[in-house]
Amino acid sequence: MQNITETPETSSPGQLPRVARLRLHDTVVEHLRNYIVEGVLPPGTKLNERELCDTLGISRTPLREALKVLAAEGLVDITPNRGASVFRMSEAEIREMFELMGGLEAFSGLLACERITPAELAELKALHYTMLACHAQKDLPGYYAKNHEIHDRINLAARNTALRQIYVATNRRLQALRFRSNLQQAKWDKAVEEHSGMIKALEARDGEGLASILREHLLKKRDAVLRMLAAEDRL
Repeated sequence: MQNITETPETSSPGQLPRVARLRLHDTVVEHLRNYIVEGVLPPGTKLNERELCDTLGISRTPLREALKVLAAEGLVDITPNRGASVFRMSEAEIREMFELMGGLEAFSGLLACERITPAELAELKALHYTMLACHAQKDLPGYYAKNHEIHDRINLAARNTALRQIYVATNRRLQALRFRSNLQQAKWDKAVEEHSGMIKALEARDGEGLASILREHLLKKRDAVLRMLAAEDRL
């Protein structure tokens, strides 16, 4: 699990600094969400409240409040008398969610090509180059953070509030699977190539082209995830 910093003081190996009390609720939600996205807490994992409280340095009240937020986002499943676990999608749900996300990304790209400003495009290009550097350094968490921000900014550039709301809610449920889709080097390299095509389409204001790239990009991620999960099930 990633370190959670409260003060500049360091902790001994194997220990984590305690969560700062400032903005405690948002901090706990953010860290738990990151643990799920990066696979520290894989799908199906039973969440041990005592262990999580010890790790984060918090009481059970803020932890339970954070779990309720993640349950509302579809990342955690809370069952009466059985506690909480990381939500695990069925194959059908994965297919449907990626198909939906592909459509949302495509529509975002179509509108973004009409509405993105030169300043926003310049910022996207800078993020793209930073993402390429992370890829070259084999920094998957850093790459994913920039990748996520690029897709998010394309959606923001679409300037459609209704689309934004559905996009954010859907993407939260898929982040862990999108992260895992880059674990195979060949798939990761191909995704980088596709991102270069996205930038070129944005520069050309080619809405149909960008929509096509984004839709196929998500469907390829879907296929990569399904193959990976099928291989794991055979082990």
